[in-house]
Parts: sequence; structure tokens; C-alpha cells
Amino acid sequence: MCIATSANTRTAVEELLRRIGEGDPERIAERGDWKLNWPEAEHGRTATPWIRHRSTRADAAAHYRELAEHHVPEQVATEVERILIDGNDAVVIGEIRQTARSTGRAYRARFAMHLTFEDGLVTRHHIYEDSLAVAQAFDTEDQ
Repeated sequence: MCIATSANTRTAVEELLRRIGEGDPERIAERGDWKLNWPEAEHGRTATPWIRHRSTRADAAAHYRELAEHHVPEQVATEVERILIDGNDAVVIGEIRQTARSTGRAYRARFAMHLTFEDGLVTRHHIYEDSLAVAQAFDTEDQ
């Protein structure tokens, strides 16, 4: 049994955030429970295909590839304001700033990411974000 320490978890979080920042989706996760807070009825939206539940390394990589495909890469920024650690759990709080490729609309969305690590691997990756801001940025009916 591996007992997680706050230092191990912090190191794992920082490594995950570094990999996400580098935009290398193949190196982001091994396995886990990946969820984004989006109304269940909206999971099939074609404008936001990256927003759905995931569970494998391939799923996690696809999430970040699809996210990148639907945003303007030169207009993406993330500010991490706080990282809270409790054993093998972490919560990352911050704000994303992106521009929807399909509409050209810029948006800002506050987020909290709940992560759990086991043996240095991500086993939970739940994101709670301002889904209304994302939906409005991709809404083509409002143009």
C-alpha cells in the first residue's frame, strides 16, 4: 500500500499542470475517472465534443486534442490561483481564458479541478467550470 504524502501529491499536480501547459496530450494521464461538470443532456453537443466523461489514457489525450482543435491556440491562457492538497487528493483553482475557433468569441471561465493520484498516476480528474461561459462562446445561434 502506498501512503500518499502532500509533497508527493504536490509534485504530481505540478507535473500534470506542466504537461497540460506543454500541450502534449499523450503524456497527461495513464488512467482514471475524467469528468467535466456539464448538464448531462448537453454532453452530445457538437460544438463542445471534448466535454464528456473519459476513463483511459487515450480518452484523456483525446480530451486535450479536441479542446485544442476548438480553440485559437494563440489566445489561450490559464491562471492557477491556488493548489490545495489533502493526502492523495488535490484541488486546483483558477481561471481559463480562451477563444472559440468556430465563433471567434473570447471567454473567461473560473474553474476548480479535483484530482486524485495513486502511485503517481491520475485516477480522478474532475473539472468544475463556468459551463455557461463556454456554451455562450460556442453558441452559433446568438451571432
